[in-house]
Amino acid sequence: MSSEKKLKKYEIDMINGPITVNLLIFAIPLMASSILQLLFNAADIIVVGRFVGDVALAAVGSNSALINLLTNFFIGLSIGANVLVSHYFGAGKPEETEKTVHTSILMSVISGVLLTLVGVLFAPAILEMMQTPETILPLATLYIRIYFAGITATMVYNFGAAILRAVGDTRRPLYYLFIAGVVNIILNLIFVIGCKLSVAGVALATTISQIVAAVLVIRCLMKSDGALKLEISKLKLDYDKFLRIIKIGLPASFQGTLFSISNVIIQASINSFGEVVVAGSSAASNLEGFVYVSMNAFYQAALTFTSQNYGARRIERINKILISALISVAVTGILFGNTVYFFGRDLLRIYTSSDKVIEAGMVRILLVCCPYFLCGLMDTMVGSLRGLGYSVMPMIVSLVGACVLRILWIFTFFRLDIFHTPFMLYITYPFTWMVTFLAHVVCFIIIRRKIGVAGN
Repeated sequence: MSSEKKLKKYEIDMINGPITVNLLIFAIPLMASSILQLLFNAADIIVVGRFVGDVALAAVGSNSALINLLTNFFIGLSIGANVLVSHYFGAGKPEETEKTVHTSILMSVISGVLLTLVGVLFAPAILEMMQTPETILPLATLYIRIYFAGITATMVYNFGAAILRAVGDTRRPLYYLFIAGVVNIILNLIFVIGCKLSVAGVALATTISQIVAAVLVIRCLMKSDGALKLEISKLKLDYDKFLRIIKIGLPASFQGTLFSISNVIIQASINSFGEVVVAGSSAASNLEGFVYVSMNAFYQAALTFTSQNYGARRIERINKILISALISVAVTGILFGNTVYFFGRDLLRIYTSSDKVIEAGMVRILLVCCPYFLCGLMDTMVGSLRGLGYSVMPMIVSLVGACVLRILWIFTFFRLDIFHTPFMLYITYPFTWMVTFLAHVVCFIIIRRKIGVAGN
């Protein structure tokens, strides 16, 4: 009983009590966790930018879009695990929860092995297709091969953290990432400054730190009592749970992959402007990442709270959850995004001392960070829809509203000399966020009427 009580102190009652307060209790540790996870890559970029040079900075930064492309597909499946565990936990079905936990962890291992094969074998060719400048191609290839050699740990951590989030536990993943983040920073300094390993050093540091995070989250699940307890002997793919996770997570995977494809195309366009713009975009992209993950905490909150309440048939609370999450994400996006712009030049100097790179980065910050709350609103709508079990619809809407529009712009007007500038490339982001958000609102209204979300 003492173990059960210990577990419960990390849980949040999502189906009773005040929504906004509980949502913030859930989101704030998750926000901090996401920021720590992002610091892995930030530490890489800062160390190579300050102690190796702009070429190494561009080499590490140019990999971001490709890494997201290859990993988002499988990370999307962890959303399916989160939703399914939330549904069963909210409905009070411990046996079904247990089967979902073991199926999810085994899926994470399989996903990691597949990603290692794809990343190590094909990433160099994809980097060339992305028009990665020849001056940074060897270093970029070295970084990505080392990164994907240890990607299984990243997958295990993401699936394990998704399981813990499903019951409202966002604090322990925060603790584990803090430990892993400290390891990452220490190893960065040792490998890059002490051992002179350049980008290979930061890749090794990131890989080792992710292994630390994965070990800690697996240890947590193995020491848990009740439905979340992980036992290695019980690891197997339950056919029913596997299909349910795929049904919910696969559309999310495709959506993440499609967004990444559009970002890869945009990155290829950025690469065509040369090293200065690539380095400026890399540094600015890293800064805007902190804004994004802060907002993404409310996407996760909307997803998990909606899933549990839908599983418990507390339909009348779902509208209130969505409104609370939308207000929270808008405030977060406006506050954080404009703060980054206000201090933009000083923040960019953390990454580079080049004035030209800083000015190139400020162009991206203006057009992405300031209106970034629109992206938060869009994602939060998606979280609510997926929490209700609708995953295909937001995938299709996101495909048309964001990816297709961006790609059309790049292959039509952007090719004209008058529009062929970084400014006109970045402006596709806020425009497509707004269009997609409005389309998701329409979808939610339709679904709400269908399942009686209004709560009569």
